[in-house]
Amino acid sequence: MTKELCFIIDQMSREKGIPKEILLSTLESALLSAARKRYGGRMNVNLRIDPKTCAITVFETKKVVELVANKDEEITPAEANKIASGKSLGDEVEVPIYLQDFGRIAAQTAKQVIFQRVREAERDVIFKEFKDKVGHIISGVVMRKEKNFYFLNIGKTEAVLPQKESLPGENLKRGDTARVFIEDVRVTPKGPVIYLSRTNPHFVLELFKMEVPEIAEGLVVIKEIVREPGERTKLAVLSKDHTIDPVGACVGMKGTRVQSIVRELRGERIDIIPWTDDPRILISRALSPATVDKIGINEEEKTAMVVVNDQQLSLAIGKKGQNVKLAMKLTGWDIDILSESEYAKMRMEETETALQDHIKKESQKKDVASQNSEDVSE
Repeated sequence: MTKELCFIIDQMSREKGIPKEILLSTLESALLSAARKRYGGRMNVNLRIDPKTCAITVFETKKVVELVANKDEEITPAEANKIASGKSLGDEVEVPIYLQDFGRIAAQTAKQVIFQRVREAERDVIFKEFKDKVGHIISGVVMRKEKNFYFLNIGKTEAVLPQKESLPGENLKRGDTARVFIEDVRVTPKGPVIYLSRTNPHFVLELFKMEVPEIAEGLVVIKEIVREPGERTKLAVLSKDHTIDPVGACVGMKGTRVQSIVRELRGERIDIIPWTDDPRILISRALSPATVDKIGINEEEKTAMVVVNDQQLSLAIGKKGQNVKLAMKLTGWDIDILSESEYAKMRMEETETALQDHIKKESQKKDVASQNSEDVSE
């Protein structure tokens, strides 16, 4: 029986990934609960399981007294010494109880508690394991879709990928393998729930860590990353080693590294720019792929006016303003974009306004001088 019990515990430990000590403690607690229930809830009934042999010992702890008033909790010195020699008044002795005394109800109770505790232990193991993986990428297999949620098998458990966290237009099917970003792990009454994402900007960041050794080693740092899922991602990179080109490292030989990420993101465009502390240069680079002709900034208000060639205007602004919005998020500056013709018109209007103001002032000066002359003649 003990060999069979040890085999079952070892097997459950391997299959469920739960330490053997936890399972033994769980079983010990379950059997103790059943034993005390079998013996009327007496708290002096105890149980031990040998961690090596899995041998189960059930016993009741009794106090040695001269005259027994409660036979369930007390024992005479003569009886005590038959069990363990050298016992005297006031000592405690462990009186063995045989397992076959367990009834059908006690065994059923033990079984229920064991399964309950194993589930709890399994949930704890899953929670601790995946809590440490929040912010990392794993691969999962799509099991099913219910309403607006995909359920993915990620090994020891299932995880949830809300449809809104999948890429726009992406339709995952049963059996598909997908790389996903572990966004959060939450404890619920039904156990831990692992939430996944493919739209989080850090999903792209982690993909670059996987594809670019220089980033994984800390030689190249992603200073900032912003994203419009399914459309475009912008990231600014900085090299800690002057011999390494941060953009080149991310792009890879003939674009192999970045293209691998683009394929994972279903064709999402990726702009990689070198980071700089000069806001003018950073803003100009952030508006890539557009080319900036002129730029003026207000450092107090963190606003910038950018002038681009007329043919570059739509490229700088992007579809539905997407490019300039991402550039503003990346840099933290409020950016206003003008075409060359708009800028020239604005300057012309400013010049005309300034000229009119000048003429007006000169006219006012003449009127004042004329008035003064009339006052003198009088």
